[in-house]
Amino acid sequence: MSQPNTRPLSPHLQVYRPQLTSVLSISHRASGVFLSAGALVLSLLIYALAFDAPLYETVRGLFNTTIGQGALCLWTFAFFYHFSNGIRHLFWDMGKGFSLPNVYISGYAVLASALVLTTITLGYGHYVNIGQ
Repeated sequence: MSQPNTRPLSPHLQVYRPQLTSVLSISHRASGVFLSAGALVLSLLIYALAFDAPLYETVRGLFNTTIGQGALCLWTFAFFYHFSNGIRHLFWDMGKGFSLPNVYISGYAVLASALVLTTITLGYGHYVNIGQ
């Protein structure tokens, strides 16, 4: 007769405190998945634009709702975050920026650049739409 295993399961998520490096790594993967979903929606929009005018107007109308605008904002941020973090990874591939202070500096730089580029893009889009 075997004894039940009473040892704790390890590693366990409740034991570890999230760190910037782990959060950025998980966010990079999540933004990639989110961008893939956005690519499918973009493909639908392009298909509708080319072949189905009523479907295009429906999809375009969905993007004019609050939820649609929020999704566009999130997709824009996900794009710039994934792009900026990809550049960070390219530097890592060259063997640069592995010290812990540099990892944190580049991590915060990725977040800052994603926010700034998203703000510029959405601000420009808002400015262009107001002019119409």
